Amino acid sequence: MLLILDLDETLIHATEKRLATPFDFVVGKYFVHTRPYLHDFLVSCAQHFELAVWSSASEDYVQEIVQNILPTGVSLSFVWGRNRCTPIISPQIDFYGRYNMDINSYYEYAKKLKKIKRRGYRLETTLIVDDTPAKLAFNYGNAIYIQPFEGEPTDEELRKLMQYLPTLKDLSDVRYIEKRGWRTKY
Repeated sequence: MLLILDLDETLIHATEKRLATPFDFVVGKYFVHTRPYLHDFLVSCAQHFELAVWSSASEDYVQEIVQNILPTGVSLSFVWGRNRCTPIISPQIDFYGRYNMDINSYYEYAKKLKKIKRRGYRLETTLIVDDTPAKLAFNYGNAIYIQPFEGEPTDEELRKLMQYLPTLKDLSDVRYIEKRGWRTKY
């Protein structure tokens, strides 16, 4: 089973302004805070899954973050950045409930899993963890949504997710399993 992990606001929080809590490392102009339980989460997941990282950030940033957070002995099948994402326009809904591309529409970088299918991975046995549902709109059946991390030292999402994910590792098709209420299922 392949488990793809997002970076920003999923595994880490990077900000140009210092937070009240100490940062873990610096990448370029960003102070980076790792999500609580990150090390244990990655080690645990590596025991049950083939791991990969896919972020919509720039490739050099992604590589440097991964070098700083990856525990010794944990390997990744691939590390992808924005150049593997597909830019899409997220339209906004107007006063009348219609999609309107003229008001506050913005680009999002979608992670279309058909790109990993071309590399031999099966969508039936692929999970992706991200904090932004719009990025996974084309593969919502593979998605596990996590609350965005903004540097809170009391955050518990990875500890909870670490308990839930092993319940999925032996499924023949993860796409048909309801994952929206995952926090109540571990």
